[in-house]
Amino acid sequence: MKVSTDACIQGAWTPIYESVKQVLDIGAGTGLLSLMLAQRAPQIYIDAVELDEHAAIQATENIAASPWTERINLAQADIKVYVAEEKYDLIICNPPFFKNSLLGDDSKRNVARHTIALSYEDLLNSCKARLATGGSASVLLPYSEYQYWQTLIAQHGWQETAQLMIRPRRDLAVNRVVSVIQQNGNSAIKTQELTIYEQAGVYTEAFKQLLAPFYLHL
Repeated sequence: MKVSTDACIQGAWTPIYESVKQVLDIGAGTGLLSLMLAQRAPQIYIDAVELDEHAAIQATENIAASPWTERINLAQADIKVYVAEEKYDLIICNPPFFKNSLLGDDSKRNVARHTIALSYEDLLNSCKARLATGGSASVLLPYSEYQYWQTLIAQHGWQETAQLMIRPRRDLAVNRVVSVIQQNGNSAIKTQELTIYEQAGVYTEAFKQLLAPFYLHL
């Protein structure tokens, strides 16, 4: 599975407060988000759940090769039936992206990119069932899907506490959003914006500062 720049941004930016100890990574893929969070916060322990067998094998290999193997537990499972022994202070998810777009011929790619195995309603229900009181969830979405997400969480009494609007380039519109939500939250939304490229092949200073701890070369 490929590592996306947007997921790297989510892993680097998602708020991790000192009170966060237990983390759930839904749809772990290659283990990228779990590894990034483990690098950022030495006090956290992560349960990573991945449905696809081949992705889970790759994630297991990546975690085993890292310095944080003792703090990340990976399970190949469907999050809808995954049984957790405890509640989580933070949930992070880079979910299947496209709710209404056309399916391709590759079934595994369809599951990874479309809301087939995990709908947004399923994701929100998973957060409801597994978040500790006061816990938050970070979700990466295309901007078009983010608008649906806003409506969905409002219908269920959830609130955004932070959001990162991502532009691929200064002259282009926002195309991705990292949405941090909390149940029964009552604080004002903290909104930030990040542009990836100044121009083709040239990263912005803000992007380089955010990703410098994770990229070998910027």
